[in-house]
Amino acid sequence: MGDFLAFTAKRLFQGALVVLTVSFVLFSIMHMMPGDPIQLIDNPRASEETIERLRKEWGLDKPFLVQYGYWLGNVLRGDLGRSITTGQSVTSLIAGRFPFTLKLTLTALLLQYLVATPLGLWAAYKRDSWFDKCCVVVTSVLRAIPFFWLGILLILVFSVRFGLLPVSGASGPASYILPVLTLMLPRLAETLRITRSEVLEILREKHVATAYAKGLSEGAVMIRHVLRNALVPVTVMFFLAVPWLIGGSIITETIFAWPGMGRLLWKSVSVQDFPVVQGIVLLIAILTVVSTTLGDLLTGLLDPRIRVELRREQA
Repeated sequence: MGDFLAFTAKRLFQGALVVLTVSFVLFSIMHMMPGDPIQLIDNPRASEETIERLRKEWGLDKPFLVQYGYWLGNVLRGDLGRSITTGQSVTSLIAGRFPFTLKLTLTALLLQYLVATPLGLWAAYKRDSWFDKCCVVVTSVLRAIPFFWLGILLILVFSVRFGLLPVSGASGPASYILPVLTLMLPRLAETLRITRSEVLEILREKHVATAYAKGLSEGAVMIRHVLRNALVPVTVMFFLAVPWLIGGSIITETIFAWPGMGRLLWKSVSVQDFPVVQGIVLLIAILTVVSTTLGDLLTGLLDPRIRVELRREQA
């Protein structure tokens, strides 16, 4: 137990360093971008006095490291600042958009695993059958399709050509279908492929042959000895998929005009709204670190080989 707690503390410390590094790099990039965000607050033809007054008001007249220090101190107190373009609190802006992104990504993630896990298990069980070959071909195609291309294709087919589903917005249950499919299908292919390869590897292990030799039924062997062990990496991937889905949601929400956090980020980058961009990316970084840390900790709990490695490192 002590080894696991030490491993947890180490991963949390590393995660905190990652978030701090991301915040500094992002702050640097945003301030090196060409253009002046102050021009977005007031009339582009405003006098120099007005521009200087606004620059002082927003703290943009101070040296870079001082600006970063003030911003980081405010973040630690729970204050993400105000939007340069609207003057609203960044926290309230994100709070209004985050539920839409959360519902979209969680729906895609749950459907992805509910569909991919049994299909991957069955494809491995029926290795080299027509079903297995179809799964291999389909997953190869889906993994090669970018989010933006898939989203546009789905709109052209189901919205423009047949008029079955809404093109954009979050107006009801039907409006979730195309964005969820856009997020889900490429990752579904990856999950199916990994599940299939894990099951195939486990089927070749000695303990599975021993289970068959003991006279256990086909179903008992597949559930107790194969699926149970194959679900360890698949379960860990559930957490590791969160950053990928959040990243994909930026493109997906922009394509479908989804009122989520990803679309807000895209708009804020285009108008150089520093506080909003920094707040959203910081939240994404924290979610990424939390999800990957949970994945690593879950691996240590479920896989005894990881615990052995931890004991060796402590020895």
